[in-house]
Amino acid sequence: MSQDEDLTTTREDSLEQLNRRLRRFARERDWEQFHSPKNLSMALIAECAELVEHFQWLTEEQSRQLPAPKREAVALEMADILIYLVRCAERLDIDLIAAAQRKIAINERRYPAERVRGDARRAEEYPATGGVGPGQGNSEGA
Repeated sequence: MSQDEDLTTTREDSLEQLNRRLRRFARERDWEQFHSPKNLSMALIAECAELVEHFQWLTEEQSRQLPAPKREAVALEMADILIYLVRCAERLDIDLIAAAQRKIAINERRYPAERVRGDARRAEEYPATGGVGPGQGNSEGA
């Protein structure tokens, strides 16, 4: 087994453990009735906005060198995002690891390294020759 395969298995187990804990948390509070994909995706985007607020007006360098309290606040916003994403996937019966693996494969075809190295344009912005061009999904790349 390669190092990447081992990491994937570990992540998969961790996501499943997190999902079980989140499901138990919601059931103990009778909150599953509120956890529709619509509501969870709306909560997810709200948490994404809260994450962005921590970086608003920072320079690129400042965003890389967060003070400890700010870094912890960012970590908790990221945790909220992960929680809502995992819950939404569970409600829709989507395997996040498998979906991410499929998306990476799509991006590898759309953005061949030898063609796009150091260039972070969207696929449709590249000339029409080669493996870069419109495809599945609309939020890929750098």
